[in-house]
Amino acid sequence: MTDKINIMFLGDIVGKTGRLAVRDYIASLREKNSLPDFIIANVENASHGFGLTQKNYNELLEYGVNAFTSGNHIWDKKEIFQYIDEADKLVRPINYPKGTHGTGYRIFETEKAKIGVINVLGRTFMGLIDSPWEILNETIEKIKQETPVILIDIHAEATAEKICMAKYYAKMGISCIFGTHTHVQTADEKILEEGCAYITDAGFCGDINGVIGMEYESSVNRLITNIPDRLDVANSGEGQVNGVIAAVDVLTGKSESITRINTTNISEEIMIMKG
Repeated sequence: MTDKINIMFLGDIVGKTGRLAVRDYIASLREKNSLPDFIIANVENASHGFGLTQKNYNELLEYGVNAFTSGNHIWDKKEIFQYIDEADKLVRPINYPKGTHGTGYRIFETEKAKIGVINVLGRTFMGLIDSPWEILNETIEKIKQETPVILIDIHAEATAEKICMAKYYAKMGISCIFGTHTHVQTADEKILEEGCAYITDAGFCGDINGVIGMEYESSVNRLITNIPDRLDVANSGEGQVNGVIAAVDVLTGKSESITRINTTNISEEIMIMKG
């Protein structure tokens, strides 16, 4: 019998609707005594769709999220520079230049195992960023000295880039590789041959009736006029939660299963927001 740790990863949280949907989903799991051992969420869009405030960081911790990954939008709220160096549950992409505030990986302690969490930005169709390959190789070897349980959030636009990186790093013994950024959940969850749980994009947590979490009217107006109209977070009153749960052997670091999460909820508080 193997010792397993259940790790839940939630796709990009978008705005207040996303935060409340995550809160209610975690609470429902807690009520059913089916809470996973460790919960990770991508939070680069958690504060009104752009960036992360310290208030929302603390709020999500209170809801039960244990660790946070991010992406290119993590810098959108300028207050991030005031607290990111002390935010010991938050990871920003590792392939920003040396000297960038925050850290690109952390090792988290749980009752069952230590978990290494790495965040990385892709480069295809994204902004200019340092190459991830060399620094990822070095970081993985460093984490392996402490734990075989390692998760990577690849925040990238191109599916081919995510798949290539997953195949490459799965061979280095990574436990889980989950894609983020597009906010559209893919249906390709699998265990790669090396025992790595994988999905190209975990999806997002937010308003199900908007456009990847944002309000439809301003989104379509941007496409029709090509004028960069302000995007607002959608608020129809119906939230969704996307993500995955992986069961990982704590001794080998190999994943034994991966289950996709795709659920909706309508909380009273979300409906009050709508009204």
